[in-house]
Amino acid sequence: MIHRTWSLLPRRMRREALFSLMALRAPRLARPAPDGAGSLTHAGYFGALSGLGTAARRLQAGLVARGLDAAMADLTQPLRQGPVSQGSAGQDIGAAPPEAAPGPGTLLVHVNGPMLPWALAVLGRQAVAGKRVIAVWNWELPVLPADWARGFECCHEIWAGSHFTAAAFGNRVPVRVVPYPVQPASPAALDRAGLGLPEHAFITLQIFDAASSIARKNPAASIAAHHQAFGDDPNHLLLLKVHNTARAGEAWREVAALAAARPNVRVLDAAMAEAELSALMLASDVLLSLHRAEGFGFTLAEALALGRPVVATGWSGNLDFMDAPGAHAVPFRLCPAADLQDTYDVPGAEWAEPDIAAAAALLRRIAADPALRRPPPRAFPPPDYGALLRPSG
Repeated sequence: MIHRTWSLLPRRMRREALFSLMALRAPRLARPAPDGAGSLTHAGYFGALSGLGTAARRLQAGLVARGLDAAMADLTQPLRQGPVSQGSAGQDIGAAPPEAAPGPGTLLVHVNGPMLPWALAVLGRQAVAGKRVIAVWNWELPVLPADWARGFECCHEIWAGSHFTAAAFGNRVPVRVVPYPVQPASPAALDRAGLGLPEHAFITLQIFDAASSIARKNPAASIAAHHQAFGDDPNHLLLLKVHNTARAGEAWREVAALAAARPNVRVLDAAMAEAELSALMLASDVLLSLHRAEGFGFTLAEALALGRPVVATGWSGNLDFMDAPGAHAVPFRLCPAADLQDTYDVPGAEWAEPDIAAAAALLRRIAADPALRRPPPRAFPPPDYGALLRPSG
């Protein structure tokens, strides 16, 4: 009876009740902020098939590449973030239990504001006591939802992956821009034939998670721009690589209907290992992202790192690396943010509406010029995390 009553409550009411309870259970932070000397633990969604899971894995790889001994505490299952992902070698990612060594040190907690008290409650008082707590946040709009306010009380500092996200977090606690390192997985031994793709077609690729807001990822605009550029020409294929469509409801069904109406638009609805995604990018001619907002834009960055051109909306977090050869920014206008999946329904928030005709023109230009399809790979080296882990100011 209790479970049934709970399930009948509106989603926002359930979310508010859960986060309020976790805020009461969360351990209190040491004040004033400790210097962070001691052990280093990185907690995050290492096993999640999501942008936040990718972000946690990329940051962990960067810490290790810089020679830091960062213990992993996987929060995927305790915070109900979905199934375990697989890495480039097929191994499970994030199998470590959600534990952090007691005593002084630094705790990097790679979960967003509303979830931060819950993460600290799961890690426990001994893990948090005496530590400098740095929150690693990702967000895609210029303003924050009200329920992020709890997160400011649960960290001494915030790391933001882009200047765009840093601006949204304000100055309630110190905020640093810490760009993510980007090192795509070594591609699997899959060519176009192995991926079921036509050998001689010009292939435009969009990769997205349907659970991360269809409205934000905006595949309908990709379909419209591709049709404006190439019509129904079978020698020009748009491939929508997507997963989590079952969680997107009516928002995805509308896109699926648009795709089905175009004979040269194909949907690949499946989770893929990171090595397979690298192979898919290399088998394509251009990555298209007519997003309305990005906090960082991992897929875009990985395509550039692999030496594939990117046509993307020229707004939000991806602007930090859109100055590279092969990066083609699409003009836009700002409009009120509206999201059928509720994630980005924030009062007063705006996001981008990309120019479809401009995107189509860029696609035609790249299709006509083989040199534009193979820009030099862009490097995304890890920053000096040792220096960044020292308190600011």
